[in-house]
Amino acid sequence: MAEFGNPEIVEESLDILIIGGGMAACGAAYEIVPWLEAAKRKGLEIEVRLLDKAALERSGAAAQGLSAINAYIGPERDPADYARMVANDLMGITREDLTYDLGRHVDESVHLFEEWGLPIWKVDEKGERHDGSSGMAPLKDGGRPVRTGDWQIMINGESYKSIVAESARKALGVERIREHIFIARLVKDRNDSNRIAGAVGFSIREHKLYVYRAKAILLVAGGCVNIFRPRSVGEGLGRTWYPVWNAGSTYAMAAEAGAELTMMESRFVPTRIKDGYGPVGAWFLLFKARTTNAYGDHYLETNREMLNEYPPYGQSRVPPACLRNHLMLKELREGRGPIWLDTVGALAGMRESLSPREVRHLEAEVWEDFLDMSIGQCGVWAGENIEPAKKNSELMPTEPYLLGSHSGCCGIWVSGPEDLGAPEEEEYGDVPEHLPSGWHWGYRGMSTVRGLFTAGDGVGASGHKFSSGSHAEGRLAAKAMVSYVMDNAEWSPELDTSVEDLVKELYRPVETYLSFRDYSTAIDVNPNYITPRMLQLRLQKIMDEYVAGVSTYYTTNEHMLDLAEQKLEMLKEDAGKMCARDLHELLRAWENYHRILAAEAHMKHIQFRQESRYPGFYYRADRNFIDEENWHCFVNSVYDKTNNSWRCFKRAHVDLVDKSKPFK
Repeated sequence: MAEFGNPEIVEESLDILIIGGGMAACGAAYEIVPWLEAAKRKGLEIEVRLLDKAALERSGAAAQGLSAINAYIGPERDPADYARMVANDLMGITREDLTYDLGRHVDESVHLFEEWGLPIWKVDEKGERHDGSSGMAPLKDGGRPVRTGDWQIMINGESYKSIVAESARKALGVERIREHIFIARLVKDRNDSNRIAGAVGFSIREHKLYVYRAKAILLVAGGCVNIFRPRSVGEGLGRTWYPVWNAGSTYAMAAEAGAELTMMESRFVPTRIKDGYGPVGAWFLLFKARTTNAYGDHYLETNREMLNEYPPYGQSRVPPACLRNHLMLKELREGRGPIWLDTVGALAGMRESLSPREVRHLEAEVWEDFLDMSIGQCGVWAGENIEPAKKNSELMPTEPYLLGSHSGCCGIWVSGPEDLGAPEEEEYGDVPEHLPSGWHWGYRGMSTVRGLFTAGDGVGASGHKFSSGSHAEGRLAAKAMVSYVMDNAEWSPELDTSVEDLVKELYRPVETYLSFRDYSTAIDVNPNYITPRMLQLRLQKIMDEYVAGVSTYYTTNEHMLDLAEQKLEMLKEDAGKMCARDLHELLRAWENYHRILAAEAHMKHIQFRQESRYPGFYYRADRNFIDEENWHCFVNSVYDKTNNSWRCFKRAHVDLVDKSKPFK
């Protein structure tokens, strides 16, 4: 253990650092190579590293696999249709310059996936559906995908992430990739307090600490899971819908660096198959399943008048995900649960409209859908003697998650594309002077901190990117970072904190354990430290009970939020006493630091926004309405690490896409 307390220090100076290994990171790794070559032709050698705390082949939200790509525009629609859909599902508050721009580029990523070997389902000239092994024309050559909704296409995706990661690895080169390195914090520049200069982290396999100096950093470490107490307990405590290794590092490290965050009140509470967290999208969209309460009522129809309280979103052809939850929660609150997914009726209905071959194929897909991306659900079905063709499955809303790539839009405020964007909006509220007045102030995907870029879950106010959109956004950021580095070729970063102090900070949980481990006989019971597991349980309890978790049916109010604020402040103090008995616990300790800061940002934004913008995802009982006149705006914030304070403020929302025209 003495050696554990004295890690080897590895220092590197480079130009671009990619932090993360998910779809956005892979998109950046693939796209950046031709731009590096272009820079080289102009006489500039640009050094790049990709750092992943896991392994690239199975890292990120698509790690286990997927059975659908949820963002594909296709030739029959245009990016404006996509931007309208995103705005509607996220209750009217989105950056339409970002969503429109993504709509212009996302299909190219999907075409690349197919070129790399991803099997995509197709429709033949007779209208029959075939899986990706059929050898039909690729999408870019006119192949027609099997659509399960307006934007979703079916794939054979058990190896989806592996295929994308392999292409990223081949393009970037193994010599530029470092796996099993966890970045714990970003470091600013000594001479410019609003400029990124590097990052510091540690290996989770060896006793090594890494200090990187970099001109540009792409922070793409995913969303945030396990800040709320999950519904699953005991042996199932780690079973969640979004990947458990998403620790809010993207949001926390950006906040500590002083980057402006946006819409951190926006959360996602997916409805999933109970206990197994199995996805339901294919059931609704492909198999056309319906949901009922315990008495067989189709509550989405019987409760439909509730949607009239939320114009214009409730009157849209596809009501927002939060409002669909809203209708379900009425049934549960009033004692008409459980909620059932009618798999029996859906599969029976398929037999009436499809050919025998298609029926056999889709019945097999019922199981493959979960083996692709939620193996635990198959285990629950087997353990509870459920055969979907003979027995329905129970549905339940999960605990909340923070993300920017699905039906949520929290994240970092970034510069948009040059040819799209709002005019200089009239700002209101107490806005820090250094913040931009427009939506474009530099390089695509760059935060308000110079040199700090993000993509995927990191980009706020523009959800519904999913896997393909995250990959495309990573590609956009890669090009922008190379441009930034070329424009700042003569600048050399200088860290504002000494290497000695960085080492001391990162290994503090180790030193705490080594100093006090002999104080008690029980290694996990000690008055001088707290284990990461115990601290995380405390965080989950606070968020669950006071910040609208499952135990309160997603309900909070001003007084509950005030109490949460006090408890989180004390928890942050206690977090300084976390211990780490090995490298695994050191990882968990720093993940907890990140989770606490992400949770605090979420709480602060809900506290600041004086309305319930996302009924069904959360309710402020004291402000249980949508206030379009005063709160049709972005809620943004800046965290000041020096005095441990948050500053929340409004930013004006501007419509760029005509909402009177529905998407096709």
